[in-house]
Amino acid sequence: MRLFLERGFEATTIEDIAEAVEISPSTFFNYFPSKEDVVFEDELDPLILAAFDALPDETNPVRRLRMAMQTVFARMTPEQHRMMRERMQLMAVTPELRGAMLSQFAGIVDQIAHLLGPRLGRDRDDFAVHNLAGAVLGVLLSAMLAIVDNPKVDMFKVVDDSLAHLEAGLPLDWTPGKRR
Repeated sequence: MRLFLERGFEATTIEDIAEAVEISPSTFFNYFPSKEDVVFEDELDPLILAAFDALPDETNPVRRLRMAMQTVFARMTPEQHRMMRERMQLMAVTPELRGAMLSQFAGIVDQIAHLLGPRLGRDRDDFAVHNLAGAVLGVLLSAMLAIVDNPKVDMFKVVDDSLAHLEAGLPLDWTPGKRR
């Protein structure tokens, strides 16, 4: 990420990344299928899943996800906050990353469904679980775009408000922070 932010995504080669972490370019591919996957790798996902698993099963799944994310986000360092915002910005403004992100959406919905399904006591291929996964992805993408458009906004509040809106059923008369 440091190289991408310093040099730009396009200008950073796999050889540059391999050299920076003192591995061979061929070893790079043992960890990542492509340069784009370095950006998409998210070290917070396992932490969010662990926090999700620690919450009561009977909790609404979107509320449970919000609570898990709140727990993990509250523990992040200022450096982690900064890197998360810069990563979002990089994904939003780099055409190769935007295209790769869009082409990965079907796979991402499957990944979310496969992670959530068993945790919700449902089959990972359950139609409703896939719809929930698609909705979660959609509101998180919308949140990411709002964060990128306004660098001063509290990104964690935007994410939480987006998931709260989904939890409320996506009503058009919804206002962030307003309880129903």
